Amino acid sequence: MTRKIKSIDDILKNRLCTGCGACAAFAPAAIEMAETADENWRPRKIGALDADVEESIAKACTGAFPASAGEAKDLHESSWGPVLDVWEGYAGAYDIRHKGSSGGAVTALALFAIEKMGFHGALHVKARKDNPTLNEAAISKCRAELMEGAGSRYAPASIGDKLRLVADADKPSVVIGKPCDIAGANMVAGHVPELAARMGLTISIFCAGVPSHKGTEELLEHLAPDQPGVLASLDYRGEGWPGDMRATWRTLDGPQRVAISYNDGWGNVLQKHRQWRCQVCADHTGEHADISVGDPWQTPPEKDAVGKSLIVVRTERGRAFLKAIADSGYLFLEKKDPAILFDAQPNLFTTKGAVWGRSVALKVAGLNAPATADDSFACWKKLPVKAKVQSVAGTFKRVRSRKLHEPKEILWAEEQRG
Repeated sequence: MTRKIKSIDDILKNRLCTGCGACAAFAPAAIEMAETADENWRPRKIGALDADVEESIAKACTGAFPASAGEAKDLHESSWGPVLDVWEGYAGAYDIRHKGSSGGAVTALALFAIEKMGFHGALHVKARKDNPTLNEAAISKCRAELMEGAGSRYAPASIGDKLRLVADADKPSVVIGKPCDIAGANMVAGHVPELAARMGLTISIFCAGVPSHKGTEELLEHLAPDQPGVLASLDYRGEGWPGDMRATWRTLDGPQRVAISYNDGWGNVLQKHRQWRCQVCADHTGEHADISVGDPWQTPPEKDAVGKSLIVVRTERGRAFLKAIADSGYLFLEKKDPAILFDAQPNLFTTKGAVWGRSVALKVAGLNAPATADDSFACWKKLPVKAKVQSVAGTFKRVRSRKLHEPKEILWAEEQRG
């Protein structure tokens, strides 16, 4: 029997939390986001919360009850959500393009909004200055602050608990996050008019799943088994496309930097540390955002390549913003056939289909799974027979090997550290 979802604890025990932080935005005096030892950030109660209020928050959770991006009219929309236009582009400023994960498009869009559109700032994730293995969400109001968050952060992060910074501003802001972050922010905005009025543009990055802090620790050991000093910086992408994963330590002999390839760091280390909720997520491309940005993998990277970004326009607001930036020099754009998404991101198409099979397997096993829409089933039907079988049979194996039938116990990171 599946368990009824009436509280935040129910969501956590059933492994339905994405870590977006939207619940903390609803009740900041009662809920904070904290890092766990083996997953993403999770909500933690710090004050009294009325049972009826908590149940309302739980019922609004986009991790447990994902919102639909709209009824799909064909396989393309089933696969990628609403798509008005698709572009390839790159930042006009070389340093932004060079530091970005692909072509620096997200930073360029945010900078244009601040400098030319009169936006208050951009809410996004960056490395913490006191500990580069950890992330924090912050409002950036200028170029230098935006550059601190340029490039991917393959580690736990959430923006939901900082949405008040957007709502309290006197002008609109850009909100940048993972697909689950944007879905959560939109859900909160639907209940908080002040936030809705200040979310001037939403940008989602494509996401293949969030590795835990254990993944970061293993990555550092992979980079340098005998870590030579005090960690000064940790970068997962950038300085070329896709760029190396690299860390710099401060030592008595000066800075020491070690790098490995993106394929090595992601393929051999980080991806195995992704939280379970990401394995049953049907939206890896930001279907609820105004604009989504990912990698144009249909063109294999060359050594020392300068990157481009794949830019998906999903709303009329996003389309108007792209039109405004087109001739500004902030972002150079080339229009593409939307069908290019199948070639650019075949793994994410396969994942969206596999999620339907995984969800079915969980429900047959008597476990809770996020609601899946017809669009995920449409993708599943297009998978090869072997992939269809694996999506179901593989999940039954994971139920046993990962003990998914047992309620998830939350181990807070600071408790593990002692």
